[in-house]
Amino acid sequence: MLMPKRVKYRKQMRGRMKGKASRGADVHFGDFGLQALEPGWVSARQLESARRAMVRQMKRRGKVWIRVFPDKPITKRAAESRMGKGKGSVEFWAAVVKPGRIMFEIGGGVPDDVAKEALRLASYKLSIKTKIVQREVVGEEA
Repeated sequence: MLMPKRVKYRKQMRGRMKGKASRGADVHFGDFGLQALEPGWVSARQLESARRAMVRQMKRRGKVWIRVFPDKPITKRAAESRMGKGKGSVEFWAAVVKPGRIMFEIGGGVPDDVAKEALRLASYKLSIKTKIVQREVVGEEA
């Protein structure tokens, strides 16, 4: 599973997810992408599950790019513990995703229907709403 090798601080504050993604909102590497439509935390488990679904559907053809990285430690208090006594321990790592962010890309000679099906299966594994987008070719009329 994805997680940072080392971090400067073990625990982070929760932060806010207002606004749209200013970077990473275009399909750059592949032909199709999975774009987030709402803000949220996507855990490393969800990312790995989505990646496996895509690779299995594509039958090892083509290439998959993961455009987000889970670098935010999410903490949790033990069940039925009293208030106080400090912050809970790190439970999992999550990627902070804003609307418009491209999370996955698929390319490398995969048929269009296979790529779209793979991204559709991956979207079921994520906790946020997504849509499948296609790379825009500059100078070509649609």
